Amino acid sequence: MLSKTGTHAIRAMAALAQLPAGEYAGAAEIAQRIGAPRNYLGKLLQLYAHAGLVDSQRGLGGGFRLARDPKAITLLDVVDPIEHVDRWSGCILGNGVCSDSAPCALHRRFGAVREVYLRFLRETTLVELAGSEELAATL
Repeated sequence: MLSKTGTHAIRAMAALAQLPAGEYAGAAEIAQRIGAPRNYLGKLLQLYAHAGLVDSQRGLGGGFRLARDPKAITLLDVVDPIEHVDRWSGCILGNGVCSDSAPCALHRRFGAVREVYLRFLRETTLVELAGSEELAATL
């Protein structure tokens, strides 16, 4: 359900969550760890800097670090600036009119899936990913 950009974003933010407190990591270092293009990841991290999710510092010893405690950053915080999932309200079949009073054939079933997915994104934090041995092995 996530684009490649969304996947890179989650992996990059999880890598930042694994940094020791106060330490910065460069975009090139993070890109290499997660297998993402460096320039692409640098632009993505700048987007997060503007959104207040990461701090950036130029120069020697600079780079990026989380701006908030990883316990306070949800996957929705990470994914929504890219995927805009919090605004998913259109019809899954592309119908112009689709609502509880005039539903398409999949309205109710997809609505339930959407709610579970959004709840998962809202309730999962970066600290959960940072402590994941499976994720650490892939970073």
